[in-house]
Amino acid sequence: MGSYSSIAWLPLAAGLTVLGLLLSYVILQRSGVRSALRVAAVSLLPIAAYLTGAIEMFWKIGVAIGQFGTGFAFSTTKWVGIGVTGLAIALFLAAGGRARRKASREARRAAKGKREDDGVESGAGRPDALSGARTPATRAMATTQAPVPATRGSQAPPAKASRRAAPADDDDLKDIEDILRKRGI
Repeated sequence: MGSYSSIAWLPLAAGLTVLGLLLSYVILQRSGVRSALRVAAVSLLPIAAYLTGAIEMFWKIGVAIGQFGTGFAFSTTKWVGIGVTGLAIALFLAAGGRARRKASREARRAAKGKREDDGVESGAGRPDALSGARTPATRAMATTQAPVPATRGSQAPPAKASRRAAPADDDDLKDIEDILRKRGI
């Protein structure tokens, strides 16, 4: 393709703008003002790009990218540079992954040591499935459920009930949280 100056940019930009404005008139007749205004706005962009010099700028950017790209085809130095860049990226990613795995491994060891110290491994705190026995936490949960009112109209004010039940619920939740924490959940 030729140079920037060998192409008649003004007639090309003006022609695209006129074509777009004609199209916007047709759209005005068929679809309404809103769609026609959108097409008219887009139609003015080619002439605006020519008048501001944006077409020449984009031309120069395209030529520079093309020259940069064709330089790779026959240059061994640039291919070696690409290889070194890939190696640098691979080393960077490997170093990050190693640090994450090391932190994860240390966290697992610390959690395992804490579980053994808390006695979870010996079965403490688990309900006995065969005998139906409950742990203190599950027994407390079963006894602190709110009573169901006997009649529809006789309900206690919710503010007083929530104040009385709040400390018991907090204790139950702490027990449950402790059990879950001991199990590593």
